[in-house]
Formats: sequence, structure tokens, C-alpha cells
Amino acid sequence: MNRKLIAAGAMFATALWLQTTAFAAQTTPTIGTIETVATFHDAMPTGVTVAPNGRIFVNYPRWGDDVPFTVAEIVDGKAVAYPSAQFNRADPARPADSLISVQSVVADARNRLWILDTAAPGFQTPIDGGAKLVAVDLATNTIVKTIVFDVQTILPTTYINDVRFDLRQGAEGVAYITDSSTRGPGGIIVVDLATGKSMRRLTNHPSTAAEKDFVPVIDGQKLMNRPAGGQTSNLQVASDGIALSADGKTLYYCALSSRRMYSVPTAALRDASVTDSDVAKQVKDLGLKGASDGMEADDAGRIYAGDYEHHSIRRYDGKQWTTIAQSPEILWPDTLSIGTDGYLYFTANQLDRQAGFHQGKDMRQKPYKLMRIKIDAGPVLLK
Repeated sequence: MNRKLIAAGAMFATALWLQTTAFAAQTTPTIGTIETVATFHDAMPTGVTVAPNGRIFVNYPRWGDDVPFTVAEIVDGKAVAYPSAQFNRADPARPADSLISVQSVVADARNRLWILDTAAPGFQTPIDGGAKLVAVDLATNTIVKTIVFDVQTILPTTYINDVRFDLRQGAEGVAYITDSSTRGPGGIIVVDLATGKSMRRLTNHPSTAAEKDFVPVIDGQKLMNRPAGGQTSNLQVASDGIALSADGKTLYYCALSSRRMYSVPTAALRDASVTDSDVAKQVKDLGLKGASDGMEADDAGRIYAGDYEHHSIRRYDGKQWTTIAQSPEILWPDTLSIGTDGYLYFTANQLDRQAGFHQGKDMRQKPYKLMRIKIDAGPVLLK
């Protein structure tokens, strides 16, 4: 491509960043008492989880940043490779035995950290035999279970994103996972933790699909795919955020490329004798909630979601949404996690400022942040 055009695109992107940063500072009010827990000066984190005993873990998908480890524990304010540096060294020749590109980490009620490995660096086709769930015993920091997903579950377009657990179901519990494909069908994946067997639900259903005409607006600017030298296109990310009700009976979820929230009974998802069409009939459209990446639920029956268009965190009480945190510092709230300390934790990682949205120029300004706000409720721990 003509160098002058590339230079002009970079100048435009820089001007746009300055404009949007000023817009955010001027137009975003501060709501709630927001605390910074940790800062990140290297790779961009997405996921966070707070274990029942207060240990904090984060993850870094391999999207282009230099990622020396894809899962870490926050120790004295610093990220340390977890469960080991060796396990974090991606080995495509032995994909089940190393971490390739982790999108989510979730601590369960039995003191285990579950690691969701997409095996799809840069949203590419997942490496065969690499997409998996890995459980680490937090008492011994050793791997105790690995579930590798089969080809019926992991499609060539699949990008497994977030996961929630109900350990009361079956012999060892069940996991619910979102497929956040950017170029194929979305869906919900249900996993039997005892057998490792999994099945897809709501594949390509409207509730798990990206809305074709969806264009988010952040700080007065449309967020669209704008690769260097490439064509502009709508951001299309399927089912992403997920939350499990306090009683385990309802799964809430949303596409990233949407402002709506949906729910479905978990009993229908788990029961293989219920046809896909009958599961679809039980889906409820719960209306507008704002454009979200991550979601979470508390033990008081409320649902939380980020609102990345408005630098905020919102809470749903079953009737209406209320903004509980807002700040120009909440630059793309990603994953949410509730600790037993009564705080809601979330990452703010500036995802929308990546180079792919700005003609190849990276607009992110380090550090990225892990933040929290007091909510006076606990996590959903179904054991």
C-alpha cells in the first residue's frame, strides 16, 4: 500500500484517540467508589477470578501482545505465572499438555482454578486437541483434571470464551461455556465434568448470535474493524458474557455484539433428551442491558454486566438496570468476578483501542487495570 496512505491513516488514528480520550474525560461522570487493585504494564489481561480464600488470578490471551505466560496469580501486586512457567509455554506439538491461549479463569467452590484454553491464538482456527478445561487444585497448585473438547464441540470457527459451574449436577458437576465466534455460529457448550463429554446448545440461535447491524459507539466514535490497509466492517462477536443464577436454575448470557440479555433454564440445557428446538423455545429475551463483554451473578439473585459504551458497571435486580460504577478510567470493562469479601472485581483493558480498530495503530495506554467496587454480596458457589 502507498506509504502516504498508511501515514495518513496513522495520523487519523492518533487524532481520533486524542479526541475520544478528551471526550471520555469530559462526558463520563464518576459513580461509585472504585478501587484499583492491580496495574499491568505489559500484556493486556482479559479474565479475572477471585478464589474463595481471596487469591486473585488473571489471564492473557495471545492476541498479538508479547505474552510470556497466559495465566497468572497476582502476588504482592505482581503477576506471576500459574500454575508454573513451564505449563504456560505453548507447545503446539503437545497441545493438551500446555496452555496455548487462555481466555478465562474461574475459581470454583471446591478450591480449584479452572482454566479455559481456546487454543486459538489471534482468533485463528483452534489447534486440534488444544481447546480444553484444566483444573488446578489451589491447595497444592497441581493440575488435577484436563478435559479436551472433541471436534463436535469445537468447530473450526469456535472461540470458547467464558465459563460457569454448578458442582451439584451429576457425579462431579457441570460447566456452561460460551462460544464467542467472530466468523461462525455462537452457542452454549455444556460439559459433564465427570465424563468430560460435552454438547453444543443454541448453536446459531438468534440469542447467541452477533446482531448483524450492531455498531457500538464509544466516546462519540463508532467501534468497527479497521485493519491497516483493509476494509472497515462491523464488529461481530457472538455469545460472550455468561452468569449463573444463585439457585443454578437459570443461565444468563449475551453476545458481545448486542445490547440485549437472554436467559434459558439450565435443566433444559443439561438434558440431552430435550431437542435443540425445544431448548430454543425456552429462551427468554430479557430486553436491553447495554453493550457488555463480561457478566456475573451474586448470591442475592442479582446480575451484573459491564457497559463498555459508557465506561460503567450495571446491576439488574430482576426489574431494572442500575449503574453502580462509572468512570473514565473504566476503559472497556471485560471479565467480572465476585469475591467472598463482598467486592465485584473487573478488568479494564482498553480492548477497543487495539490496533485492529484503528488502521493498525495501537491506541492503548498502559497500564491496564484490575478494579473493584463494594457490592455487599457474595459469589454464586454451587457445590
